[in-house]
Amino acid sequence: MEVRLKPETEARLNELAAASGRSPDDLLQDAMAGYLKEVAETREMLDTRYDETVSGRVEPVDGEQSFARLRGKSQDRRSARRSARK
Repeated sequence: MEVRLKPETEARLNELAAASGRSPDDLLQDAMAGYLKEVAETREMLDTRYDETVSGRVEPVDGEQSFARLRGKSQDRRSARRSARK
């Protein structure tokens, strides 16, 4: 298989290879193996979450309500810090 990289990406790969004493091919193999493992784990997690939601084992959370709650907590912390400084 042939991989085409942008010139700046290839330059960074070659710099890292020279600094580490490894070949660019070895670094690319390791990077792709790690990336593909992470993608597979993410896909499995998303599939599991979807199955749990569809089956009713977990209930979805409204995104707007969650963000509003987080904003409120942040505001409360900022206010508490300001009060503590006085």
